[in-house]
Amino acid sequence: MLTVTDLQVSYGAIKALHGVSLRVELGEIVTLIGSNGAGKTTTLRAISGLVRPVSGTVVFEGRDLGRVPPHEIVRLGLAQSPEGRGIFANMTVEENLELGAFTRSDRAGIDRDRERGLMLFPRLRERLKQLAGTLSGGEQQMLAMARALMARPRLLLLDEPSLGLAPQIVQVIFKIIRDINQPTQEGPGTTILLVEQNAHMALKVANRAYVLEVGKVVMEGPAAELAASDAVRKAYLGVG
Repeated sequence: MLTVTDLQVSYGAIKALHGVSLRVELGEIVTLIGSNGAGKTTTLRAISGLVRPVSGTVVFEGRDLGRVPPHEIVRLGLAQSPEGRGIFANMTVEENLELGAFTRSDRAGIDRDRERGLMLFPRLRERLKQLAGTLSGGEQQMLAMARALMARPRLLLLDEPSLGLAPQIVQVIFKIIRDINQPTQEGPGTTILLVEQNAHMALKVANRAYVLEVGKVVMEGPAAELAASDAVRKAYLGVG
């Protein structure tokens, strides 16, 4: 579904990615783990067209995204829930959800997806008329994810969904990530590329994983295998 090959990204003189390659298959949850500054967010931003790579390719469902603007990438079926949530604080929950569907005009489909989002995140239903900036951190994260789903993506990029949240809310968010990925009567589940500092939870939910260090992929494989690896356990799981 997604193939990233030899991605190199620089911010001025600073090289952020040194040839990152990864793939995501239809129906998977794939996670990128690594410490702060490893290049995880930059990888997602390059995939979604928010930063332009110096070299390398991003191919989504057979189409090279190299010269495709970000809003067209959303239209093609790839949406991102950003690090820090990026909600519109002075707009209501309802208005934020509407903005998630800005590339669409199929009113009946938009209404269906809004209802699905409110079923996944029932707290948002109670707060539809509330200003998004007055929500708790966990509720804002739910809104950011629900808003991204309003674009009806086939591939959802999730950037640090558990950042700064209480452990109980983290459990809820990861359960919802599983639910989003599950097929329903309406159709197939949503494929997910997950960037997450909580490596323990990420490896539990993912099918496969990549470990980034200083802008390079240093390990990859089935998530369960990486979770059992001594190197990963010492560096990211606080074991050993």
